[in-house]
Formats: sequence, structure tokens, C-alpha cells
Amino acid sequence: MSGPPSGPTLPSSPPEAPPPPGWTVAFQVAALATERLDRFLADQLRLPRTQAARLIAAGTVTVNGVPGRAGRPLTRTDLVEVRLEVPAPPARDLVPYHMPLVIAFEDEHLLVLDKPAGLVVHPAPGHWEGTLVNALVAHGMRLAAGERDRPGIVHRLDRDTSGLMIVAKTDEAHRRLARAIALRRVERHYAALVWGHVDRPLDIDAPIARHPRDRKRMAVVATGRAARSRVEPVARFAAADLVRVKLGTGRTHQIRVHLAHVGHPVVGDPMYGGGGSRRVSGPARQSAEALERGTPRQALHAARLAFAHPATRSWLEFRADWPEDLRPALAAAAADQALLARSSPLDYLGFFK
Repeated sequence: MSGPPSGPTLPSSPPEAPPPPGWTVAFQVAALATERLDRFLADQLRLPRTQAARLIAAGTVTVNGVPGRAGRPLTRTDLVEVRLEVPAPPARDLVPYHMPLVIAFEDEHLLVLDKPAGLVVHPAPGHWEGTLVNALVAHGMRLAAGERDRPGIVHRLDRDTSGLMIVAKTDEAHRRLARAIALRRVERHYAALVWGHVDRPLDIDAPIARHPRDRKRMAVVATGRAARSRVEPVARFAAADLVRVKLGTGRTHQIRVHLAHVGHPVVGDPMYGGGGSRRVSGPARQSAEALERGTPRQALHAARLAFAHPATRSWLEFRADWPEDLRPALAAAAADQALLARSSPLDYLGFFK
């Protein structure tokens, strides 16, 4: 079998599912510039990026007739051709991982849970076991097919970000929830402690892509994917502020990258922290150092989630107050040890208003 009989194709949108093995598929780049070849291929074919990279490494992908490299940037009119000759290797077996889960809501269609910090969401190179997906399997939950190695996952949180997540149990729920997120009909609000003072609401519209020199990091890059966040001040402290971040899109590390980009990195962020307490001078330096000592990880928490139920269309809203492991950081930032005893410090500080 073969794909297009002649000439390049310019699909108006990615196919609904990966083409079957044996097809040759061609794309002509319409944008002035794109990201790397492997990411472009993953987006166009709706494949995990690791699988797109395997196709490129196998020599089945050409750019303008020349074998492509995963990191090659693409430009307008480039012709990308893909030979899908060999079926992808089967997904790995999901090894159950027994751990307690904090579930805020569950029915036959979906569940909403409060993910703890330190837990990877789904299996990936370097973390094939001990993930949230493995924990869901251990609890005997039926999950939507979703993406390869990511059953049920509708959206993700970074490993060291805690808070509310949606998991789909059925394919229909997964499809509808993913579409709702794409259309910005799911409200995702994060609480963050950030260095410095945010004097007014900020609307950040800055594209994000892989850092050009450090593949483990993301960065604001002109040719990156569109990314939008709104940052609103909630409480001002001596060296840091508590802010509310509303997601307009959901790029990798988006909140951390955007906050660092506008000069207010997340307290405790080892990757985008921008020097931490050393960035603070004057009388606030001492409180900044105390805050840093009391922050065990990035002070970022998915605190509010609201959306229409994919089956009943009823409006659901969930709140998860500031987590226990970050209570000392909040108390240090506010110079108020009484916050340690409050059961709902975010509510007390007006975050949910």
C-alpha cells in the first residue's frame, strides 16, 4: 500500500489516529518555521515523541528526499515523507504500584485525584514503573486507552508539582475531556510562591519549545508552540508573593517557564529558579534565605479544577488546599507560623475568591 499517489500533501489537521503500517505519508510544512523533526512528526501523526524518534532512527523519514535527523528544524515548504512499514513494538506491561491515592471524585467515566509531589504521571524512559498510571492499575481501575503508555491520562503535572488531575476511565470521556482542554473549557488554577512582587495581573503570551542548548529544559522560543498563562497576585510577603496562575494552554513546564520569563520564578524550582534567595537583596534577604530553607521542592500546586462532566454535562468544581510539605514554606514567606496550624491556608489567604 502507499499513501498519496503523487506530490506532497498538506493536511488541514493531523489524522484522527496513526496511519496503519505499510503506508507512506507525506507532509509539506506550511508554517514559516517549526520545532524539531521528531516533535513535528509526533504532532502530525499523533504519536508519542519516542515512537516518532524510532521512525527517524530507523531511516524511514526523509526531509526533501534526504534521511532526516530527529533534531533537524523544519522550515516552510520542506517535504517530510514517512514510510510506516513496521508496526510499532507493543506497549510495555504496566506493573502495578501499590500506594495510597487521594481521590476527590470518581464515577464510571472519570476520576479526579490529588497527586502528591514526587510522583511521575505516566511511564516513560527512565520511569517505566512506580508512576501514577502504575498506581491506578494497582487499584484495579479501568482506564481509557489514551496514548501509548498513558492510559487514562488527560493532562499531566510535573513530577514535583502536586495537585488536582483528571483521569478518564472510558475512551469517550477521554476524547471529550481532551477536546474541552483544547478549547479552554477546563479551568485549571495553580497556587505558586514566586520570588519578588507581582503588582498587577499579568497575561503572558510567550511560545515555548525545548531549550536550544539544554534538552532537559524548556524555554520561551519565538518558533515554539503557543503558550498562554494569566498570573494574579493573591498575597504579598517580604521576599515573595503567593499568586494564582490560570492556564490557557498546557505546554511542558509552562507555568515555571512563564514565571521565570517575567522575572518571578517559582520558589524552590531547581531548574528555573533564577538564583533563588540570591536574587533578593536588602532587608528582605534574610527572610528570603529562611524561605528557601523551608521549601523542599518547587512551590507549585494545582489547587482548583472545574469542568463540565463529559457524560452528564453537569458542572464539577474541585479544590485542593496548600499541601502539607509546603506549609513551612508558606509560613516562612508570610513570617506567620500560625499558618502551619490552619487547615486551609489558601482559603484563608483568599486564593479561592
